[in-house]
This record gives sequence, C-alpha cells and structure tokens, in this order.
Amino acid sequence: MILIKRWIMLKDQLFDISHIHEAYKKGIKAEEIIQEVYRRIEEIADNGIFIYLNSKEEVLKEVSSLEEMDLTKKPLWGIPFAVKDNIDVKDLPTTAACPEYEYIAKEDAFVVKLLKEAGAICIGKTNLDQFATGLVGVRTPYEVPKNAVDSSIVPGGSSSGSAVCVSHQIVSFSLGTDTAGSGRVPAALNNIVGFKPTLGTLSKQGVVPACLTLDTISIFALTIDDATKLFDITSKYNVKDPYSIKKEEKYPKNSSNLTVAIPNKNSMIFYEDSFEEKSYKKTVELIKKRGFFIKEIDLEPFFEVGELLYEGSWVAERYTVIGNLIESSPEKILEITRNIISKAKNFSSSDVYRDIYKLNKLKREIELIMEDVDLLALPTIPRPYSVQDLKDEPIVANSRLGLYTKFVNLLNFSAIAFPVEKREDGFASGITAMSTAHKESVLVEFSKELQEEMTLYYGNSNQKIVTKRKEEKTLKNNEIEIAVVGAHMSGMALNGELLKLNSRFLYKTKTAKKYKFYKLQGDLPIRPGLVKVKDGVAIELEVWAMPLENFGAFEKTIPSPLCIGTIELEDSKEVKGFLCESYAIETATDISQFGGFRTYLNSISK
Repeated sequence: MILIKRWIMLKDQLFDISHIHEAYKKGIKAEEIIQEVYRRIEEIADNGIFIYLNSKEEVLKEVSSLEEMDLTKKPLWGIPFAVKDNIDVKDLPTTAACPEYEYIAKEDAFVVKLLKEAGAICIGKTNLDQFATGLVGVRTPYEVPKNAVDSSIVPGGSSSGSAVCVSHQIVSFSLGTDTAGSGRVPAALNNIVGFKPTLGTLSKQGVVPACLTLDTISIFALTIDDATKLFDITSKYNVKDPYSIKKEEKYPKNSSNLTVAIPNKNSMIFYEDSFEEKSYKKTVELIKKRGFFIKEIDLEPFFEVGELLYEGSWVAERYTVIGNLIESSPEKILEITRNIISKAKNFSSSDVYRDIYKLNKLKREIELIMEDVDLLALPTIPRPYSVQDLKDEPIVANSRLGLYTKFVNLLNFSAIAFPVEKREDGFASGITAMSTAHKESVLVEFSKELQEEMTLYYGNSNQKIVTKRKEEKTLKNNEIEIAVVGAHMSGMALNGELLKLNSRFLYKTKTAKKYKFYKLQGDLPIRPGLVKVKDGVAIELEVWAMPLENFGAFEKTIPSPLCIGTIELEDSKEVKGFLCESYAIETATDISQFGGFRTYLNSISK
C-alpha cells in the first residue's frame, strides 16, 4: 500500500526545480526521481527526443555518489537535465544530428560543467535540426520528435528534443542553442520558457557552432523562476573562450514605469491565423491593464535585419563549420541542410562587407527606436505549422516561424520567450520579451508580472502553475490593503514611508471610472489628489499590503487635504487608499487626462 501511494505521488510529481527539492526535503530520494525520469521516457515512447540516452544504471550510479543535499553549495542537487546534441558532455557522443560528424567529447562544455558542479544530473543528448539549421525540428536523420502539446504540429527547432523533453517533464530543464530563434520557437510550440541571453554571457566553449559570432546556449525551463536561477548559475566569465563576456545588469531609468513596444498595424503579421492574433491582442490588453505604457512601432527594419541571417552572407559562417564535409561527402548531410549552407558559395568577400554595412545602417535605425522604449513584447511565432505544412512548403514555413526571432542575435538583444494563456483552439501560445544587451533582469520582472493574472500550465500537462508572486501577492490575515496614487508609489519620493512600516507591493491596477485627478498646490514633492465624482475616469494606482499594527502610525503621517478613504477599483473591489478633500481642488490643476501620476510626471519632465 505504501509503495502504491509513493508511486502515485511520483507519477504526479511536478518537475520544476523547487517542487523536486521540496520532494527531497519530504523524504523522496534522488534515485526515485531518476527512476521516475525513465518511467516517463518509457510511457511517452517518443524515440525522437533523444539521440543518446544514458542508461538508467549509469545515472543511478552517478546519483548514488552525490553527497548529502546542501542547496547552498549545490543549488541544483539531484535535478535531472538534458543537453542538445551540439553541446559537449564528457564521454558522450556529439553528433549535431549528423552521424558521420560524431565524436566523443573529451570534456564537458563550460556551461554543462557549471551545471554538474551545481549538482544537476545529465540524462542524455537531445535531437535537433541538423547542424542547428532550421526552426522546425524535423530536419534530422533520426526519428523526428513529436510536439509535446499536439503531435500534428512541428516540435520547433533547431532545439526540438530539448524543448519536448522539458514540456513532458521528463527533465526539469534542458540546454539548447539559439542563432535565429532555436531557443525560443520550440519553447512557444511546447508551452515552456525559452531564455536567450545576451551573446557571450553563457560561454560557447564546447558547442558545435552554427554561426559562431551569433550563437548562444539557451535555457529551456518550466517556469521563468527556474530559467532565471539557471542563468545565474551558468553566466560565468570563461577566460578560455574568446567570445565570453562578463554579465552586467542594466536597468531603465524607471524600471517601474516601462514603455513596451508592440508592432504597428502593418507589421503585426499572423499569416491568417486568427487564433494567434486574438491571443496576442489579449496579451497586449493585459500589458495595458498592468499599467505599462504601450508604443506601436514599425518592425520593418527589424525584419530587414532578420533577412540577412539566411538570405545574406551570414550563411557563409555556417559553411566554415561543415564546408569540408559538404565538399568531401555531400551525401552524408541532409539535402535541405546542404542546400541552405551551400548558398555560401554564392557570396563573395565584397558581399560580406556590403551586408555588414547594411546591418550597421539598420542597427542605427533600431537604436533610435529603442531610445523611446524599454522592451519589445512580440509574438514568439506568427503561427504554428503542422508537420504536413512542412512537407508541402519546407522553406516557407521555416522562414515564417522565424519572423519575430531571426533579427534578435544580429542585434545582440536579450530575450525571454514565455507562455501566455492558451489560444481559443486550445493550442499553446506565447510571447517574447526582448531588449538590448544585458537587460535580462528587466525582461524577467516584466514577464513574471505579466504572467500573474494568467492561467498557466506546466508544459503539456493540466497542472496549473501557481507562481511565487501570486503567493507573495495574497493578502495575509494581519495585513490591510492600501491604494496609493502619488509619491508613495514604487521608486518615488515617499515610497520609503511604506517600506519603513514593513509594507509590501501587491499589484498595479486602476480605479473605476468614477474619479478625477488633480495636482495640488504646495511644495515638493508634487502631490496629487484623487476625488470621487459622478462622471470620472480610471486612474492608475498601486496596492500595497501593510501590517494592521502599523496602519495607525501611517495614517498620522498623512497631511490635509489628503485622507484615507474607500477607493473603488476597476473590478468593483473596494480598498482603503488616498483620497483628497473636495475643497482643495478649487486651487488645484486637473490632470485627469494623464490617467495616472507617472504619466503626468513624464509629461512635465520632457
């Protein structure tokens, strides 16, 4: 009976990092998690996921040698992971999905080494589009992995096996690579997170290159929290790698007041997929609701950059990797892979420089666009394609899948692809938050905030994700909600007064359309006043949780004409918050048209 109960518990075990570590703390052994990994592999029965799978006996032997769990020293202790088969794992074959290219790795790739040192357990090497040339996941001489959400849809590439095995929760996370979107397209198609960092922050030592100057290792995970944790562990400077750089943290001037770019009407393209279009527009409405500023931009210069990757001379960089094999044994390479990379012969050295000049011109256009925005929130893919679509039009479908991804590495943007709520037809949908180099922290915060109100699932399962933020933003019994509309908001002059009283941020929202908003007379800091009226507008605000025992002390600090009253929110919920006595508006300036204090301050600072 006990064994059956334990089997049922493991069968339903969530495989994100925190849940596995919770299981270990409750008495589940690492050997049992590994047994469950191989049970799931057998149950799923998709022979296309792995090119090489370590034997269960080998992995159990490795697990048995682990020291006692200490997450301060080994933050990934006992966590199973997989590696795309163009990344070296010591003593295992590396093929890049070309059997004739195979060699046995003498050492771990730098990033794999860091993961193992952190306590993670490698299960095997995953399938891919041959030599990482493709975004579809079906360009492999091995059996094609099946999309984990819908087997009629392509799995996405080139990191197909890596994405599929995470979606199935065979492993907690996996490594892929990303040149044109290979770390993001498969994430979108399999309902998981794809983390593509700034070039060089994850060392490329031990990776079979596609385009060496544009490649990066990418991370597939079930949650943004896991992906962020893995990035922190693996983003170490490698002096032996000439492309390795030191990680930086770059924030916009006001990280709580982000301007988010979306495509304008002419560059919002879904190739007649109404489901994907509706899903994206629903997400845009949520971005607005969460208080972010929206700016529509023309993506044409971004698309032009993307075209350079396969249609320009950068394809010649791919030829540097396998040109000798193409010349000596062309039959050993898939025809479609060979045809794409052989286009390198059509370019001269002069063409290379012309494309560099064109790229730099486009970069300057895009730099000017990015001066006015903090990040872009784009569809990860314009639409999914079926396996049959790829048989009918292999080049067209592949190119279209990369519409919103191909330009990212040429611009050295950082990017996070993450799931949003399912489409109306039930298939997975996702967007990508992207910005200039070293903006990963900003993208993480934006992505996590956006997911707070969504109903999300772990990979292809029906198990709902309850994010830490949702837990953190639940009011506790000893707290009261306080709505703030002015200088007490995050990052502003009086926010410290809330923090001193152990208050914590809960969420952004708006009032019901029943208020007017005024700039009150007086000294700095500028103070706004919120007044309830019959015919008003919605005003942006923040809701904070304050310990009840501190509420009295806080109320004493509020000067007239401000007071604490009851504010009605846009969802009809009522909370306590800052209001203004009506007599003060006689000498005040109506700023209701700005819709909130931050927008008003931005208008007077320009």
